[in-house]
Amino acid sequence: MSQRKFIHIDMDCFYAAVEMRDNPALANVPMAIGGRSQRGVLSTANYIARQYGVRSAMSNFQAKKLCPELVIVPGRMQVYQQVSQQIRAIFARYTPLVEPLSLDEAYLDVTDCSQCKGSATLIAAQIRADIFSVTGLTASAGIAPIKFLAKIASDENKPNGQFVIAPEQVAAFIDNLPLRKIPGVGKVTHEKLLALGLEYGRDVKPLDEAFLCRHFGKFGRSLWRRCQGIDERGVETSRVRKSVGVETTFETDIRDTSVLQQVLLEKLLPELEKRLTPYLSSRFITKLGVKVKYHDFQLVSKECQHHQLHADLLQELLVQLLARRPNQPVRLLGIQVGLNDTSDAQQQAGGQLGLFDVVG
Repeated sequence: MSQRKFIHIDMDCFYAAVEMRDNPALANVPMAIGGRSQRGVLSTANYIARQYGVRSAMSNFQAKKLCPELVIVPGRMQVYQQVSQQIRAIFARYTPLVEPLSLDEAYLDVTDCSQCKGSATLIAAQIRADIFSVTGLTASAGIAPIKFLAKIASDENKPNGQFVIAPEQVAAFIDNLPLRKIPGVGKVTHEKLLALGLEYGRDVKPLDEAFLCRHFGKFGRSLWRRCQGIDERGVETSRVRKSVGVETTFETDIRDTSVLQQVLLEKLLPELEKRLTPYLSSRFITKLGVKVKYHDFQLVSKECQHHQLHADLLQELLVQLLARRPNQPVRLLGIQVGLNDTSDAQQQAGGQLGLFDVVG
């Protein structure tokens, strides 16, 4: 079997880049996307603002303390979706094997692409040039023979760059790869790994798979395989997903319900809309859900049947959840939607349930 060639394309601070393109006055100032109130929460920031420590999920008030000159503008999801469609059309020029992850990133399998003499490196460079020509925006790319490494590589030379991991470089790259960069390794998992003396891929490689499974459950097997350079997954052009969700872990636990609602509305909801876009042409929303993880790591969730993304309903589910443990600090907040085939929508047309028909 021929060596596979994966490209992971990731747009550079996509929302902010669109706003700077459409309003050149924003191009050279620190700016972010978010709500107008002090208690609003940022969804993203440009690279100038990030130099001040401004980041997504940060409150407007805190961001302004770090960077008083920060310009905060409201998001325009419809515009971002239109630009994303232009980018997808560019991908289709090179390969039908495209797996969108969100509006601004995707995997491409170019193993059998004959353009650019079949060079994945040249194809990635040409795609990035095409994106800039059509949209005026920059993208970064990772190129690798293994899927998860392509995603990691796309972050190596950001912004507006690309990074190649050739087949003969895979073993050495994984040996020196910080485990925190492997998809799925979050803050808590990383802390557990460090406590076990595991920091780089080379630390995991000689271990037994069973050892990692004892400490990390099912994820232990995935982590072990990644550190061996094993990832048989291909690009999934028609993934059947049962749900799509987003979540955020706070650096400081939050007690204030109104702040959590702002995070839901101004950080999580736009991101969920972004991730849902690739599925809505063929999938059907069946339910909405909210989950909360408290400071003591207790995880609770609440769902209800509904067939549209409904901000007020998500807020109400959050309030109901928080009422179970009043004034308890929250370390993680997440929202999600359940999905089904659009064909099932025909059977349920006219039968939409009420807002609070709880199913779990």
